[in-house]
Amino acid sequence: MSDEVKRHVQEVFSKNKQAYVDSTTHKKQSDLDAIVEWLKPDPSHKALDIATGGGHVAKALSSHCGTVFATDLTKDMLQNTARHLNSQQNIEYVVADAEQLPFLDDSFDLVTCRIAPHHFPFPHRFIEEVARVLKDNGKFLMIDNVAPEDDQLDEFYNRFEKKRDYSHVRALKISEWEKLYRKNHLNVKKHLTRKKTMPFPDWVRRTLDHEADQRAVEGLFKQAPAEAKRHFSITEENGHVTSFAIDEYMVVVEKHSS
Repeated sequence: MSDEVKRHVQEVFSKNKQAYVDSTTHKKQSDLDAIVEWLKPDPSHKALDIATGGGHVAKALSSHCGTVFATDLTKDMLQNTARHLNSQQNIEYVVADAEQLPFLDDSFDLVTCRIAPHHFPFPHRFIEEVARVLKDNGKFLMIDNVAPEDDQLDEFYNRFEKKRDYSHVRALKISEWEKLYRKNHLNVKKHLTRKKTMPFPDWVRRTLDHEADQRAVEGLFKQAPAEAKRHFSITEENGHVTSFAIDEYMVVVEKHSS
């Protein structure tokens, strides 16, 4: 991971470590239930949760798997999550870069990564690493925000995310993810896309402390082209943006190296 981006990620997530434990978006139970349903983990499985953040996925997996490794680039975040999950005896915590995982080849039955890859500077390295540490027939489940296939909407979406959070690198299009999977012998088994409604005030305050910065992001939404306002379902009340919706992608792929 490039050093400057890595530093930005660590700054943002150290500052907001408890916000990610408490975030309604990140601890959404229906998401966590779906992850378990799609992966069908069992006690013989060793799982890896990359960029664990508040540890919600690691906790959900730990009730079913033998061992879960929860990794994050940000030590402060991981330390806080370990304290929060101290009753879960089968989770190991490892400070790790998603693009350079400190694990041997063919180590894990299951790998997960949720609402994080848009922070990774080199997504191709991340997927190469996932494929490397997965056992043959192992499964990788990813949930992340994705950019629309339309180039102008893609540009608008990534611009407002970056303005709100300087550790955001880029949300990829689904077509770009699928290309990376194919290249790394990861076969798509199941996927869905859905709209995710975001409460604007909570979303913008999670990473921006200053009102002027928050207003600048709000200004982008208010001045958005009509097509973008439609696509992202931007709603306003009394001159303020109240909510918007983004595209989220959930996918399970299976490794077949031959």
